[in-house]
Amino acid sequence: MWRNTRVRDETTMSARDDEASRSTDHGERSQQGPLPDYYPSVAADIVRMCRPPDDGICVDLGAGEGPVALALAELCSARLVLVDPDPEPLSAARDRAQDDGHARRISTLCGRAEQLPLTDQSVDVVFSRGSVYFWENQARGVAEIYRVLRVGGQAMIGGGLGHDYPEWARREFVRRRHEGARSKGPEAYARFVYLRDPKTFASWARAAGLPRFEVVGEGGRPPEDPSAGLGIWLRFER
Repeated sequence: MWRNTRVRDETTMSARDDEASRSTDHGERSQQGPLPDYYPSVAADIVRMCRPPDDGICVDLGAGEGPVALALAELCSARLVLVDPDPEPLSAARDRAQDDGHARRISTLCGRAEQLPLTDQSVDVVFSRGSVYFWENQARGVAEIYRVLRVGGQAMIGGGLGHDYPEWARREFVRRRHEGARSKGPEAYARFVYLRDPKTFASWARAAGLPRFEVVGEGGRPPEDPSAGLGIWLRFER
């Protein structure tokens, strides 16, 4: 059901200045000019992996100004709830939703992953691109996501550029991310790699007590690796 799995819980399952940056700047440049916007590609992966119900509720956790949610709004008819601890980018997200004609389907809530402002089993999909690296307690955040998912609900937590993102842009994006992390010193770079290790993601899932999960992708691969930029996602279903 889920592609590119590298780590899974075999006991229970059979079958914003690094890549996690919250920046909404689409204008990163390479020698070939501006890099393409990756949010539509990420949104397409969310649709493929999580299959949002037409009448469902999807939560963008760590939404910032809502670029992923707004891209997803173009691909599905579900209601979208943007959650972020900072009210300022959420205000900008509401303005953008109004401009894009999605205001009736998009709402915002101030809150953190570790204490979601949502009732038990109240949403169909939770996705989060790039925020998990900044959570104070990843295991607690994952447990909260499981709490708010309805039975059969899907979660997709991690980071990446999407499978449809152009290869040349993927390599340039990843090169910049690794270069930026290395420039902060060996300790910062080691943490950059650790946070994107499939084993780290699996440890969060186990600490959260998930009955089943999969880790998709290999995370912080160097730019010369063909899988670089595909990212890493913790996938689970209630």
